[in-house]
Amino acid sequence: MAAARALGFEVLREQTEVELEWRLVVLRKPPNLSSDKALRKLRAADPAGTYDFNHLYSGSGMQGGAATLRDGQGSDAPASMKAARVGLIDTGVDLTHPVFYGTTAHRWGCDDRVIPGAHGTAVASLLVGKATEFHGVLPGAELYAADVYCGAPTGGAVDALAGAFGWMVRERIAVINVSLVGPDNVVLARTVASLTARGYVIVAAVGNDGPAAPPLYPASYPHVIGVTGVDAQHRVLLEAARGAQVMFAAPGADMAAGAPAGTYVAVRGTSFAAPIVAALLAQRLSQPDASLAAAALEALAQGAIDLGAPGKDLTYGYGLLGAEFAIDPRPLIGHHSSP
Repeated sequence: MAAARALGFEVLREQTEVELEWRLVVLRKPPNLSSDKALRKLRAADPAGTYDFNHLYSGSGMQGGAATLRDGQGSDAPASMKAARVGLIDTGVDLTHPVFYGTTAHRWGCDDRVIPGAHGTAVASLLVGKATEFHGVLPGAELYAADVYCGAPTGGAVDALAGAFGWMVRERIAVINVSLVGPDNVVLARTVASLTARGYVIVAAVGNDGPAAPPLYPASYPHVIGVTGVDAQHRVLLEAARGAQVMFAAPGADMAAGAPAGTYVAVRGTSFAAPIVAALLAQRLSQPDASLAAAALEALAQGAIDLGAPGKDLTYGYGLLGAEFAIDPRPLIGHHSSP
C-alpha cells in the first residue's frame, strides 16, 4: 500500500472477507496514467500481489413488454420445498411482487437500501416465484439475494461481486445463481475458485454475445456451471455463446418472468435459463459439499434431454433441463389486475 501511494494511487475503499481469507482494496489511479499503464505499474511494484481492473459485469438477457398481474396470489409451497435455500447475485429484487408472497428472503448490499431492478426480479421469480398463473422452479424456497448494482451505473463491479460471494459463504448457501457476464478478472477468478473448492456450486449464464464471441465470465471459469438458453422449440438462442463452458441448456426465451410493480414480462437470454438450473441443483443441495455437488450434477446430466451431438457438446452441454418451467407469456401480456 505504501508503494501504491508513492506512485500516486488513492485508496477509495477496502473490505476484508474473513471467510475468503483476503482483503480487497479499490484504488483510484493517478490522473497522469492510463488505466493500462497504472495496472502495469502496480503489478511491477508488487509482483506477489493480485491486481486487476474493477471490471463491471452486466445482465445477460432482456425483458419484453410488461403485463400487469391479473389475479395471481401467493400460495404455500409443499413442505419439502420450504427447506431449500438458493443464492442470487444480481440487481435488487422487488419482493412486493405477488409471486413472492410468503417467500422468506434475505437481502445484502446497498447499505440496506431497497432498490428493485427488473433483471434481478425476473431471475428471482424463476427461482422461487409462485402465483396462480406463474411458478418458478422452487416456489417457497428461501432466497438469499445480493444486490451488486444498487441502481448505480457503476454497479456490478468486481469488489461488489466479491463481497456478495463472501456473504453467501457466511450464510453457507450451497448454490448461487449469477446471471451476469463480463471479462476475465484475477480477483473474481480467485474468489470463484475459493468457493468451488469448498463445495459451493456457482451457476452462471454463458452470455448473449453470439456463437463466435470469446468466453465470458464467471461462466467460463473451471467448475462453474455454465448455462445456455433455448426457445420453445428447444433450439439454442442465436445469440447464445458456445464452447466448453456450456454445461446445460434450459428455457431462455418464449417465457414469462416477474417484473417490478406486480407485472410480468416476456424474457429472452441466457440470464433466464441459468436460474432454472440453479434451482434444480438447490433442490438437491442443502449445504456446501463437493461430493454431494458432484453427485447432483451427475444426476442432472443423466436426466438431461440430449439435443445436440451425442454426449456433451459445445452448444447444449449435457442437454436440456427444466423445459416444463417455461411459462407461456402470451396469456399474461396485456391483461390488467382484477378488481
